[in-house]
Amino acid sequence: MAEVKLAATVRTDFGKGAARRTRRENRVPGVIYSHGAEPKHVTVDGHALMMALKTPNVLINLDIEGKRELVIPKAVQRDPLKGFLIHTDFLAVRKGERVTVDLPVHTEGALAPGGNILEHLQDALQVEAEATHIPESVTISVEGLDAGHTVRAKDVPLPSGVTLAMDADTALLQVVPAQAEAPALESEGEQAAVS
Repeated sequence: MAEVKLAATVRTDFGKGAARRTRRENRVPGVIYSHGAEPKHVTVDGHALMMALKTPNVLINLDIEGKRELVIPKAVQRDPLKGFLIHTDFLAVRKGERVTVDLPVHTEGALAPGGNILEHLQDALQVEAEATHIPESVTISVEGLDAGHTVRAKDVPLPSGVTLAMDADTALLQVVPAQAEAPALESEGEQAAVS
């Protein structure tokens, strides 16, 4: 699991105007929610945070004006058109604490011959893991799977210390037969032109 160190400053100005000023300075406003304590309002460098968020379930070691806080991103808001970060909610974690996270699902291998199609029904697997040992993703082998085969959450091998936190019978992937395209029918006008 990747751990990234970022510097943060305490945020004292609130509201839309303050948030816009913060973003103009290439900083992202955020809130840290911790164990029964009051939420902490901070700002983080926008580019550094964007780079950190490229790793799923990244563990962030925030330096908040000299005080260290271990956090994971829980909710990230982005501008719908331009994609830049607008706001981030962080969850404070402690070493040894277990958290529930969504792991991206990746596949490897080739399906059985026959032109079948692999359909992704879920793009993430919800698991519970120790906060400082969260896997980046899970990889499912689809080698040799044939039409009609379904991969369920319970079929995914999980790393040591990671447990499933969703319904075990949830379908993640299924192999469907390729459907042959019906030949295009010629319109009456086309038939008349040919004759």
